[in-house]
Amino acid sequence: MTQDLIALDISDADWTAIDAALTTLEEKLGAKLLDLTVEQRSRLTKMGDKSEAFCRQALVTGRQNAGKLPTDTAADLTAEEADLAALDKLRPRLARLTALTEKADDSEVATGSDIMVFSLTLYGILKAIGAGAGLDALKAQMGARFARGPKAPPPAPPAP
Repeated sequence: MTQDLIALDISDADWTAIDAALTTLEEKLGAKLLDLTVEQRSRLTKMGDKSEAFCRQALVTGRQNAGKLPTDTAADLTAEEADLAALDKLRPRLARLTALTEKADDSEVATGSDIMVFSLTLYGILKAIGAGAGLDALKAQMGARFARGPKAPPPAPPAP
């Protein structure tokens, strides 16, 4: 019996709609988002879960005392309040995208697994049929998947 974890039965019209939705996301969201390098990301001061409450309270307290702040700090406060509002709008969408991406990743793995399990079964059947069936080239290609290189020599025992 073959494995059948998933069957992605998506119509061409649905694929077209999906591609259009992705294009919209890329145009509307992707153009506004950053693509940091690993180095840039590592250098940033990060706001983690524990420090978020501190940051929110700092902005609230700053707004309550805006008249006492230097002019440039008051202007920065307004910009950071806008950043916080944008973060609050981004997060639920990011959660939805992450959940969808995880499901797509799982579906990709399951689809590949279905194909691999069937292919292994088919390979076994083709091997059993034998060379007389005109399948030598196909069996050779499939057999390349199982080809093994020479084994590495065992490590030398430590010197006494």
